[in-house]
Amino acid sequence: MSEIQHLVVMGVSGSGKTTVARILADRLGWPFAEADDHHPEANVAKMAAGTPLTDEDRWPWLRIMRDWLSEEAAAGRSTVITCSALKVAYRDVLREADGRVRFVHLAAAPEVIGGRLEHRSGHFMPPSLLPSQLSTLEPLAEHEDGVSIAVDIPPEEVADAALRGLGLDAVTA
Repeated sequence: MSEIQHLVVMGVSGSGKTTVARILADRLGWPFAEADDHHPEANVAKMAAGTPLTDEDRWPWLRIMRDWLSEEAAAGRSTVITCSALKVAYRDVLREADGRVRFVHLAAAPEVIGGRLEHRSGHFMPPSLLPSQLSTLEPLAEHEDGVSIAVDIPPEEVADAALRGLGLDAVTA
């Protein structure tokens, strides 16, 4: 059996995490999870009201995602998840999961992300929280297992670049 890997597609809201993660999951044939779906109701309400989450709000949510990754690894499955994972400390929690946890940081200029958020509907995260996310964001450090990809190209090309950068291809399932 090949090594269990978890790809965490990370970045600020509006960077394209869900779109790119779904493409990666489809290409690799791995299960997909949206971390936003695992937020406690209190977190969703707080963000919907335009209030940034604190670290104390995030720790239980990150542990839920870590545990989900470990459960999938125990079942012999590699995964793809979306998670903002804005700080190294948050990524450290996810790295505690069983299996190899790797990151795909989707990056773009603030005006690109802001434009996307202004045109997005049906999401609890308001555009007004982008500045707090950008100030919280700690890009991948050299020691972290992952790649940073500019999202100023179509999502299919972002996925191509991520797979190349990680040394994966669609037959690595």
